[in-house]
Amino acid sequence: MTSIAPGKTRSWAPAALSLCTVLPSLGTSIANVALPDIATALDASFDQVQWVVIAYVLAVTTVVVGAGRLGDLVGRRRLLLAGTAVFTLATLLCGLAPDLPLLVAARAVQGIGAAAMMALTMALVGETVAPDRTGRVMGLLGTMSAIGTALGPTLGGVLVAGFGWRAIFLVGVPLGVVALVLVVRAVPASAPAAGPRRFDTAGTALLAVTLGAYALAMTVDGGLVALVVAAVGLVLFVVVERRVPVPLLSLSLLRDPALAASLTTSALVSTVMMTTLVVGPFHLARALGLAPVLVGLVMSAGPVVAALTGIPAGRATDRFGTGTTVVVGLGGVIAGTAALALTPASAGVLGYVLPLVVVTAGYALFQAANNTSVMKDVTAGRRGLVSGMLNLSRNLGLITGASVMGAVFAAVAGDVTAAGAAEVTRATHWTFAIASVGVAVGLAVVVWVRVRSRRR
Repeated sequence: MTSIAPGKTRSWAPAALSLCTVLPSLGTSIANVALPDIATALDASFDQVQWVVIAYVLAVTTVVVGAGRLGDLVGRRRLLLAGTAVFTLATLLCGLAPDLPLLVAARAVQGIGAAAMMALTMALVGETVAPDRTGRVMGLLGTMSAIGTALGPTLGGVLVAGFGWRAIFLVGVPLGVVALVLVVRAVPASAPAAGPRRFDTAGTALLAVTLGAYALAMTVDGGLVALVVAAVGLVLFVVVERRVPVPLLSLSLLRDPALAASLTTSALVSTVMMTTLVVGPFHLARALGLAPVLVGLVMSAGPVVAALTGIPAGRATDRFGTGTTVVVGLGGVIAGTAALALTPASAGVLGYVLPLVVVTAGYALFQAANNTSVMKDVTAGRRGLVSGMLNLSRNLGLITGASVMGAVFAAVAGDVTAAGAAEVTRATHWTFAIASVGVAVGLAVVVWVRVRSRRR
């Protein structure tokens, strides 16, 4: 297939990267609504059918860093094409799966393709976009990720009601083909990283086991054993990375204060965003007494705000700089979570929605600026790896938010199925107070790193 003119290539590149961003996000969120129908159609229990979601999340979490590094070694565009092709083919197999084991296996393969797409879209921004437009394109990718997350449940519900559960997967096949065509036509080829082109297989396998065990500990029962496996895997991973000549993850990277602060705050902010999704429905239904339809409508405010503020957040990053925008974004998240921790239930729906809007807008500002800052500073030969690490930090934050912050809420509320409005309100306040303190610690670290770097 012939390439189009260089000027047009650059203009279409954001569209290609955007579609490669929205599809993995859609893959994460669209399946949940179809689980009851899948369980009925394939004669599966709830515990069994939840693996349709878990398999995808596990695959993305365990593979994303290795996929980013492999992209650096073999060429980021080449691996993005391979990942998109794998994602598209696996999506088709999901739609055609005759039984649950094959569906779960196809979802795992789909997650592997999604991991490559997620790791390499951000890594390719620096090679397809002028430096003065990097922030707005990062904001655009954030918008597309939010759209994919927000659109999933609604689109999934419509497709399941009209065409059956297989349609939620089959609809992604033509979109995957379009993404492949756009990447081929619009994204320029990237040269492999200079130097030794060895892939750290042992380190990649150990990291995958460690992350997979942690994700399992946070998402299913039997978490203690999985946490022990994760801890042992982490120790072995560090030992291996110190000894191999070309490690997957050079430990010196994590000794960079700026990168470490960026990854930490990314995980903390993602934890907060997942907390709003886990705690929000209980607060709206039990403390405020909203009907399920209204709960869903109010909960959609977060993704809608994220979608609307992503591009403006990117423009703000380009105009005011990444450092200022990161601080403002984190400040917004802290202010919003503090408001959620202090606002009484008597304030009604607005008392929840307005702080949620502030949290989400702050999140959009932070993500655009933080991603831009990290990807601008990293050397070309490590863009895929660092992009994978950013995606991993976000995924770990989401997993931790669902488990740890959900556990905090449940511990304060008691039996959530029987808790009254007062108990649920108190649990909401405690949960968001802890979230606010966590992000405040992240902001303090960011400011400390900036002050320290200026003194040098």
